[in-house]
Amino acid sequence: MQLTNKQKQFLKGLAHSLKPVVQLGNNGLTEGVVAEIDNALGHHELIKVKIPTDDRDQKALIVDAIVGETGALKVQLIGHMLILFKTSEQQKITLPRA
Repeated sequence: MQLTNKQKQFLKGLAHSLKPVVQLGNNGLTEGVVAEIDNALGHHELIKVKIPTDDRDQKALIVDAIVGETGALKVQLIGHMLILFKTSEQQKITLPRA
């Protein structure tokens, strides 16, 4: 599933007031962190993850790993903040039509 620009803008607006649900620590991306991100996505559908690294290449690898492991969609990566979206069975968030 791909998000249209309209859907991304909608999700960014919803995520604006959110606080980061998961923060990566000194150990980086571990199985426990990925499991917590997946659990948070199942509960909230739209979350922020804080990635405290200044290395762009490392940050890109972390984002790709999170997206690949959880099956979530990357909405935006701005600074140290990653916004992820994944629909759950309850479908709490209804995306606008393309």
